[in-house]
Amino acid sequence: MKVFIFGKTQHSMRKLIFAVFFLSISILKAQAPEKWSSSDIYQHLEKLNFLGSVLYVGAHPDDENTRLISWFSNAKHARTAYLSLTRGDGGQNLVGPELREKLGMIRTQELLAARRIDDGQQFFTRANDFGYSKNPSETLEIWNEKEVLSDVVWIIRKFQPDVIINRFDHRTPGSTHGHHTSSAMLSFEAFDLANDKNAYPEQLKYVSTYQPKRLFFNTSPWFYGGDEAFEKADKSKFVSFDTGTYFPLKGLSNPEIASLSRSQHRSQGFGSTGSRGKETEYLELLKGDMPSKDAGVFSGINTTWSRVKGGEPIGDILKNVQQNFDFEHPDKSLPKLIEAYKMIQNLENEHWKKIKTEEIRDIIYACSGLYLEAVAQVPSVTPGEQIQVNLEAIKRSPVEIKFNTVDLTPNNSSQQVNKELLNNEDWNSTMTFSIPQQLDYTTPYWLQEKGSVGMYTVKDQELRGLPETPLNTKATFDLSIAGKKISFEKPVVYKYNDNVYGETYKNFEIIPPVNISFDNEVLIFNNEEPKEINITITAYKAGIEGELSLKAGEGWKIEPIKTSFSIAQKGGTSNSKFQITPPQGQSEAVLIPQAKIGDQVYDSNLTEISYGYIPDQNLVVPARMKLVKLNISKKGNNIAYIEGAGDVVPESLEQIGYDVTIINPVAISENYLKKFDAVVVGIRAYNTVDELKFHQKELFNYVKEGGTMIVQYNTNRGLVTDDIAPFDLNLSRDRVTEEDAEVSFLSPDHPILNSPNKLTKADFDGWVQERGLYFPDSWNKNFTPVLSMHDKNESPKNGSLLVAKYGEGYYIYTGISFFRQFPEAVPGAYRLFANLISIGK
Repeated sequence: MKVFIFGKTQHSMRKLIFAVFFLSISILKAQAPEKWSSSDIYQHLEKLNFLGSVLYVGAHPDDENTRLISWFSNAKHARTAYLSLTRGDGGQNLVGPELREKLGMIRTQELLAARRIDDGQQFFTRANDFGYSKNPSETLEIWNEKEVLSDVVWIIRKFQPDVIINRFDHRTPGSTHGHHTSSAMLSFEAFDLANDKNAYPEQLKYVSTYQPKRLFFNTSPWFYGGDEAFEKADKSKFVSFDTGTYFPLKGLSNPEIASLSRSQHRSQGFGSTGSRGKETEYLELLKGDMPSKDAGVFSGINTTWSRVKGGEPIGDILKNVQQNFDFEHPDKSLPKLIEAYKMIQNLENEHWKKIKTEEIRDIIYACSGLYLEAVAQVPSVTPGEQIQVNLEAIKRSPVEIKFNTVDLTPNNSSQQVNKELLNNEDWNSTMTFSIPQQLDYTTPYWLQEKGSVGMYTVKDQELRGLPETPLNTKATFDLSIAGKKISFEKPVVYKYNDNVYGETYKNFEIIPPVNISFDNEVLIFNNEEPKEINITITAYKAGIEGELSLKAGEGWKIEPIKTSFSIAQKGGTSNSKFQITPPQGQSEAVLIPQAKIGDQVYDSNLTEISYGYIPDQNLVVPARMKLVKLNISKKGNNIAYIEGAGDVVPESLEQIGYDVTIINPVAISENYLKKFDAVVVGIRAYNTVDELKFHQKELFNYVKEGGTMIVQYNTNRGLVTDDIAPFDLNLSRDRVTEEDAEVSFLSPDHPILNSPNKLTKADFDGWVQERGLYFPDSWNKNFTPVLSMHDKNESPKNGSLLVAKYGEGYYIYTGISFFRQFPEAVPGAYRLFANLISIGK
């Protein structure tokens, strides 16, 4: 895995096992084209003949019930979508160091990977997952309730579901994550609001008002506290059904598909083992008429072709196609499919006309044995450049197909072909593709403008709700199949042969001509001495030359004022050194680079996020470095760090002058540890590093002999050992989510609060997202609680920072979210952590 983050490159190896029932094992750099089997075609025919839709609503990636999504899509053949109000930006990350927006990008792709497995669609709102919230009032205030509600209304109007299913209960505020309850409350309100022409009338330029038929809550014994209470519940408004269906055409049961889907949430550690047999789901009716319990949620809703005016004869044709489908010769269905395609183009109902045109076109493509592809000869290009695109077209069937034209957009480069495609004979050609100067870079649309803590800024109404930025480079193949003109759009992709994985696809991307990167996102000064920084400019086109200059806030001195650079080759780099001198006293500033090339000024940084199980992702943002002058003192210098689930704490400690050694738990021995002033254990290490359970004795003996051991937060479920401390310690789910929650000093004279940095309440100003999480709620008397904090209207939480003398050394357990504060260069967090390391020295 290679991650470029504001100039910082980290390397690690990750084993990829990405096996899905319809995909071969391969490394996934981009989504490879689907190649349907006859079984796949038949299943899509079943969906073509069902005109009903279900929208499932939750708050985060991984909230969705994949059993229900898969069952509605594969057993009922309904259009099924999941609306996740957020992209999960505020969660933790078990696969790498990315947090916040970068984690949201990863989790977006995990959801899309899940939907490719359970055959659902995916939507989002502009809500930003700002972290754990204990009640919906706080959530809706931070999110901007009106705007998030407008997005839910927009999705309902656009998707037009017959049935909406809420993952959570809108009637129980305060009983679960505030985001969870808010998602249900907004869905409940939007159910009727979507049909109100006075609600968000600006949307009606693109969509019509729409009234769903039924709203359900996906309840279960969990929401009642257990099976016994659930058995006693009033079920008069419940609909229940078995979702344990077995699908012979897939060779899998619905729960097995659901587990494959859920297992795509790898960053959250949600791997799931498939099951077989009955799985009962329960839906409680909230709005709409009560359906027949025997007929299910669609009872009384017309889901046949007769639902739309002029649709009944289409349904008759397609029912015949399905009943007489020849798995050995799917091309035999083409005459009837073409006939139905023509009739669909005459439908008055624009909603179903668009949906069914796309569905039947894909089926015609597969039945024809067509393969159409446009492959760029390079993986990326800058605006204004020209590239070559390799085109391929082939049919593997006896049906008559004429290849008319192929167009590349944008710029509409066109090639007249006028050729009959012969059975199983490949057609190849090359076209020149001119990339417009004004074309946007390939980057998530919701991150292109600065947002707020609770909301992303997306001004384009038609982008709102989409899972990712629409591809803006594509090839349109215009064909005549059995005399009917049909066009097929294919994205321009890049592919190459990997010596291990074979054919490998990458996204074809539009990138800036230069990339400006720093070695670190943050530069911290603990005195007035200047520091030298290196700035790397990477050229993404040949023949780049210009001047690089920097600017920062008042009081910060930068030398030299500017430097020149010249890069001859595409992919070449130029390094420039600057000396930064901080002002006296504590101060913060943002360092802004500007590369002037001709009359254009660039300041972009390209972050590439690459993991084997999801497509590679690019993030193009302004290159910035945060400058922080701290009033900080420290004792001790050599730190051993045991990595956990992924964070930037080691790099952050290096920033303030510590020598940090990442140690493998296998190498832990008492003699080895003696040279370190402190051993710091990374976040969730006792949840994720099995080897630790074999080395607790050596770690505790290190403390006993005079060392300092600092353990950062772990969850109370899935610990690799119960003995994470030398004394009894019980982890709970206590957390303080308000980043500005008042902090009290329980032991004001304790060295942790006084040496070498004298801490005050001001050191807890400017914190981000939360104070901490998974605090212990009970502990041995040998522990001293140092701090007390709590969210509004809650009892004090005293377990955020516990210190115990053990032998000659100190054991410290802390649930404080240093891993969130350090990347944001929060001064007080650094001063507190320096005191933790310094204790006893």
